[in-house]
Amino acid sequence: MTDEFVRHRPMLLGLAYRMVGSLHDAEDVLQEAYLRWAGADRSNVEQPRRYLTRVVARLAVDHLRARQARRESYVGEWLPEPAPAEAVDTTDLSYAVLHLMEQLTPPQRAVYVLRTAFDVPYEEVAEIVGRTETDCRQLLHRAQEALRSDHARFTPAPQEHERLLKSFVAAARDGDLATLRSLLHADVVSWSDGGGRVRTALNPIYTPAKVARFFGSIYSRMPQFSVESLVLNGLPAFLVTYPVSRHLLLLDTADGLIRGIYVVANPDKMLSAT
Repeated sequence: MTDEFVRHRPMLLGLAYRMVGSLHDAEDVLQEAYLRWAGADRSNVEQPRRYLTRVVARLAVDHLRARQARRESYVGEWLPEPAPAEAVDTTDLSYAVLHLMEQLTPPQRAVYVLRTAFDVPYEEVAEIVGRTETDCRQLLHRAQEALRSDHARFTPAPQEHERLLKSFVAAARDGDLATLRSLLHADVVSWSDGGGRVRTALNPIYTPAKVARFFGSIYSRMPQFSVESLVLNGLPAFLVTYPVSRHLLLLDTADGLIRGIYVVANPDKMLSAT
């Protein structure tokens, strides 16, 4: 029966990652799920995939609830952990969507992921989250309402993303604020996550003028940084390396412009991506 766990592991890892937003934490969830699977009486388990989905989803919800308390003491903004395709299938999960999902409650996130990504029947979803089917339908509706205003812009366009990434970094390196502003959407926001271990902006930065000044300043001040192209959560991203530090740079685009900028500098969140 161990083979059953191994056979379903890619799907289970994708479920856990979507639930907790961290590949490292998702691996911890799967380790706990495996221990429970190995120690359980499986004589009556007719559908291992269904059984394991329930176990992983419940553990992920528990993890999210425990993390809420830890987030209160986190230094600065908390961003999800980007993931490469070779680690987990994220072709249908942009980083921007993963970031938005952080605003959902653990039950909302569980219902949203189970229904939209894995098409789990409401009857099973209700059992997993400990709610009625009616409650689960309401939770899904609230989750969709929370995300709906931004859904229209989440249409992966790798070539466009890469073009904007290269143009953005080149303009920032040159300190060309006019070009930077021309690349930014009117509603642009920049988030940075150093986790208190790497110096980053502690709060989101709004408006094209302020975002352009921020990146024009930090990138032109040390123009000797190197850039490595990556594919994270299904879209192009950059690993920006300075002599003494490095960070991941990810974008969200809308209308051919940059609407969201994510700087992931916390070393713990960069391990799986680099």
